[in-house]
Amino acid sequence: MTLGRPAPPPLGKPLSDPAAGRGGPTVAAYGATSADSGLVPLKIGRREPGPHDVQISIAYCGLCHSDVHSTRGEWRPQRYPLVPGHEIVGRVTAIGADVTLFGPGDLVGVGCMVDSCRSCASCEEGLEQYCEEGSVGTYGAADRRHAGETTQGGYATSIVVDENFCLRMPANLDPAAAAPLLCAGITTYSPMRYFGVQPGDRVGVVGLGGLGHMAVKLAKAMGAGVTVFTASPEKAEAAMLLGADSVVVSGDAAAMAEAAESVDLVIDTVAASHDLVPYLRTLRRDGALIQLGVPGEDMPPIPVGVLMRRRIAYASSLIGGISETQELLDFCAEHEITADVELVAAPQLNQAFDRMVAGDVKYRFVLDIESLKENA
Repeated sequence: MTLGRPAPPPLGKPLSDPAAGRGGPTVAAYGATSADSGLVPLKIGRREPGPHDVQISIAYCGLCHSDVHSTRGEWRPQRYPLVPGHEIVGRVTAIGADVTLFGPGDLVGVGCMVDSCRSCASCEEGLEQYCEEGSVGTYGAADRRHAGETTQGGYATSIVVDENFCLRMPANLDPAAAAPLLCAGITTYSPMRYFGVQPGDRVGVVGLGGLGHMAVKLAKAMGAGVTVFTASPEKAEAAMLLGADSVVVSGDAAAMAEAAESVDLVIDTVAASHDLVPYLRTLRRDGALIQLGVPGEDMPPIPVGVLMRRRIAYASSLIGGISETQELLDFCAEHEITADVELVAAPQLNQAFDRMVAGDVKYRFVLDIESLKENA
């Protein structure tokens, strides 16, 4: 997914002291100091909690493919140092004087946003991710309410966030395995809710990575039948273990033809350029294909006739607002849904990034922040 956020502060020399200028404590972190530095130990500054802030001791932070793109400057120029991480779970250690939503000791999460304008039509509808002035990403964004600051993410021992952009984490879910719900989970949940997936519907999932495996679990919990489309025949067994009802190998022309007009909604999670026409042909009348993967190069064009013949919609979606993300977490608590994760220690972060690029993870890496403390 891409982060909905305004442009970063003007580029210039890297901060000579990334721990300076916040007015609060310095904390241990891992981040990039340039596009090709890899992730290295850093000390960064965090502000003292303001009236509506909560201070969080981070326990776990999921690794998202967006973190790789961002730290390596593959989407746009970045200002370094840059500490990634927007799937944050930890406990509140201090609160501002006017905080009413959380208290010390609460288990909370922080996802892809830490602020928005809060007054535009989108924000007023609880769709902060579509803020008309640009939502503020958890890292690499100009901090709207703290001039001159760039947000730094969750590969760190603590963070300070406005209470209105914190989520209450369910007590019955493993906090490490629940961390990816804050990005991979909500990214797949939101379009399925928007397009009204109901029991008896059929959902197709293209790709079986971090997003795809969450889409399978969530669609099944909504009562839908699930077909996984994969280019890798060896993933068929894994898809069925996750709950898929059927698996179609996308390179098998006969199997794809047999799947024609068999699903109501396609969730496409593939982040490489690929032809959508074969998947559009699997949709029934009034179906929709939602593209969540963000390729680095142009996609092949879609012939309008493919859409027109069955009134098919081609759309996309961006994470979810704060209220919808809390709805997702509560839904996952009810259905005992978490991500399938592999814990990594801080010294393994660069290897984990390389493995993500190679698709060598089932299905999400999560950083154990205790290891960061040990290697600070």
